[in-house]
Amino acid sequence: MSKQNIELLASYFTLAGDVYPFGPTEISPYSLQERAEVSAKAGWKGLGFSHADLMVTAQKIGLKTAKQILDDNGIKHREIEFLVDWYLDGEKRKASDVQRVEMLETAQTIGARKIKIAPGLHDYTPANIPVMRDAFAGLCEDARKYDVTIVMEVMPFSNVATIDTALAIIAGANQPNGGILVDNWHIQRGGMPYSEIAKIPPQFLKAVELDDALEEVQGTLWEDTIYHRLLCGEGCFNPPEFIKEVQQVGYDDYYGVEILSQVYRKLPLEEIARRAFETTMAQFNRD
Repeated sequence: MSKQNIELLASYFTLAGDVYPFGPTEISPYSLQERAEVSAKAGWKGLGFSHADLMVTAQKIGLKTAKQILDDNGIKHREIEFLVDWYLDGEKRKASDVQRVEMLETAQTIGARKIKIAPGLHDYTPANIPVMRDAFAGLCEDARKYDVTIVMEVMPFSNVATIDTALAIIAGANQPNGGILVDNWHIQRGGMPYSEIAKIPPQFLKAVELDDALEEVQGTLWEDTIYHRLLCGEGCFNPPEFIKEVQQVGYDDYYGVEILSQVYRKLPLEEIARRAFETTMAQFNRD
């Protein structure tokens, strides 16, 4: 594998500082301008953002200014996370629908072309495939008006823990702007061989994320994923093999890098931006 034409996006929490998913706050202590300038200097071509963080940025400087900052720094790939409860009903669905509109409008304004969505987190009951399939199709139809692609992540601590389940929903919905997000942490911790990725039709493999971890789970799966990820090449997850599998399917978009770590998120922004970029790019030179 070669580094030629490989472009990396720093997923939100990689460069957000000392915050983590569903923690006391998800708002980065660093301004969008700081993150854009530092990431560009390190070599990144994309940045991810959380919905909550972008709402704060909108209040402080406005989203049009945010887009201009990203443009000025060559940050051409942008994505937003993390929509939940999009297939439920009742009050949770109402709240999700409000966030859906905000995320889609924000994505259009800042030029983000992907929105990441979650299956049922910590829900281990079998997924209701027809309900999730139809809800996913509706979400994609809404997103198409904003020129946004919806990507659902396969997660071992959810009701979509396997590629087979994800395909039943996403291929069943069969939307041109809807697909699967595979992260090697989730595939590995879900007990799937990377060869499972070959099941995904090329048109439905819409996003890929890279990271690493130790062989043994540290604490619970949730604790392991938000506190103990490693930089690519520091653990046992063999990122080059994962990269090979997604490339064999035909994936040729940017690669997200998602380092959720209680150690790395406390490093200076310049240091983690450089180290996360360099260690990930190094995976594309290995067999």
